[in-house]
Amino acid sequence: MFGSHDSQGDLEHDDAPARAANPDFLDGKYEPVVSAGEGGMASVWMGYTHGEAGFRRKVAIKRVHRHLAGDDKFARMFVEEAHIVAELNHPNIVQIHDFGREADGGYFIVMEWVSGLNLKDYVRGYSLVDRTPPWPIVSAITIEVLRALSAAHSRTDVSGRAVPIIHRDVTPANIMVGFNGYVKLTDFGLSRALDRPRTTDPGIVKGKVSYLAPELFEHHKPDVRCDIFSVGVTLWEALSGRRLFGADTDVDAALRVIACEVPDLRELRPEIPAELSAIARRAVARGPDERFQTAREMIAALSALLCHPELATDGPAIAHSAREAGDFLLEHD
Repeated sequence: MFGSHDSQGDLEHDDAPARAANPDFLDGKYEPVVSAGEGGMASVWMGYTHGEAGFRRKVAIKRVHRHLAGDDKFARMFVEEAHIVAELNHPNIVQIHDFGREADGGYFIVMEWVSGLNLKDYVRGYSLVDRTPPWPIVSAITIEVLRALSAAHSRTDVSGRAVPIIHRDVTPANIMVGFNGYVKLTDFGLSRALDRPRTTDPGIVKGKVSYLAPELFEHHKPDVRCDIFSVGVTLWEALSGRRLFGADTDVDAALRVIACEVPDLRELRPEIPAELSAIARRAVARGPDERFQTAREMIAALSALLCHPELATDGPAIAHSAREAGDFLLEHD
């Protein structure tokens, strides 16, 4: 995850032997410090990479849950995530620094640290003061997410053959909005690279149900338009401050997705431009052929909406909004 680093310049002292002997360090140089989040497969820790001459850099360390360390299926998924993301060098995708194994056999991934909020908390910060995030900023954040997906969807092999990576888990929790204005897509743990072996059986639905495209529940082969649908749901929710297909159970959520009834955003937020409401509605169209066909196509539609000079949607504007949401969380949560 993206963040700052600090170094300490004591050239007289090398503590590498002490780190290597310390069981709290991974591979003798990665120090998990505090838990930053938990998922079904792994936990993420804020920590540090340590090097020679007192060098230290803040990183995120993703560690397989101990009770899953011996599960071959989860191990394969984790290894696959590392392989996939290592190939995606893009400013809107959280980058992997290293991949290793703990003493108990569990894998870990070392990633860049993002100092900021995930989109879920960003929206929640505004909701705590009975506000919704500014629609131009939400649109700008969505463009950055789409740029990350475009890079994944446009992947080619060494011969130039198209071999897209489908994320399959684009949700507010997996979108990081940095206090520096950078937006990063993370957690490719459920992604599918079409030139790599499957890590789950065909027909198994993967991902958070209320963000999955309807065709996945009908056992259609996933393609890039599934990610477009997930982006559309995320955009609609960030603009409205409400869940689109949320339900008490996964079964009920799946039924709501399949029905795909989408309220008009302008009935909830009249100040939203009609063009933006139409973009969100098209992205979550039930039929894949009715959606934007590529991430780049949706980027073009949103960019045309934001071309007015009075709309501030650059990095500093995103950073200001992220810090504002963070302040709301600190004051009211």
